[in-house]
Amino acid sequence: MNNLLIPNPKEAESIHIIREVAAQFERPVLLFSGGKDSITLVRLAQKAFYPAKIPFPLLHVDTGHNFPETIEFRDRLVEELGLELIVRNVQDAIDQGKVREERGRYSSRNSLQTTTLLDAIEEFKFDACIGGARRDEEKARAKERVFSVRDDFGQWDEKNQRPELFDMLNGKIHNGQNVRCFPISNWTELDVWEYIKTENIEIPSIYFAHEREVFLRDGLIWTANEHVFREDHEEVMVKMVRFRTVGDMTCTAAVLSEAVSLDDVVGEIRDSSISERGARIDDKRSEAAMETRKKVGYF
Repeated sequence: MNNLLIPNPKEAESIHIIREVAAQFERPVLLFSGGKDSITLVRLAQKAFYPAKIPFPLLHVDTGHNFPETIEFRDRLVEELGLELIVRNVQDAIDQGKVREERGRYSSRNSLQTTTLLDAIEEFKFDACIGGARRDEEKARAKERVFSVRDDFGQWDEKNQRPELFDMLNGKIHNGQNVRCFPISNWTELDVWEYIKTENIEIPSIYFAHEREVFLRDGLIWTANEHVFREDHEEVMVKMVRFRTVGDMTCTAAVLSEAVSLDDVVGEIRDSSISERGARIDDKRSEAAMETRKKVGYF
């Protein structure tokens, strides 16, 4: 871990939040997707408890439609760091009849993750879930507190949030409630990338420009594979692309790019006038898509 002695106010704030989670809750967990934000959280948690190991497990809700590069990276990371990884699968919820597989042009398993997540929280009695959401990503996430209380059903009420004055974090909850904790809430996408560059953190290869089979729809670049519905007239082509955000293959669009290094990516993000969520297909369903999902228990 580099730059241990160089002051970084945002890193210090995030480490403080992670330590508060460990101090105030009995069974915390870190929600891990294999994306840049959750990878950054792992590095921050390492620093928070160094030289000891991270004292809570990682939880990945696997849709079954994740990018192979992300899954390979996930497994390698937890093995190298000796971390505990819990994986729960959306396919199990489908098989059990708890959720119904979507069909058609915009079908995705992204929203189905909520049921699997809430089941995992109940199974392991987690009282705090650490996530990598940031306020700059999307307007619903801009409303979140650092400690965001969820009710007995995992639901979020944006009108009933606790004040966080002078960075005082209140983790007191009633039986059945749990808290979503966001240590990098005040970071921007550029902050994350500059931190990854400074710390020389390894990330999945799909964040860098590479040739990929894609097709165009609604002004977005979709991945062409067996999990993504494609109509006969939608032509598959090979383009040099990368991904600014990594989620399910069915809800994450690519962007044209020549960025093959961290320096290139940081420069590209610095010059961009479009939010990274602009490449999230699932956010296009409605103006309030993210807020609607969060109200029923989404990350």
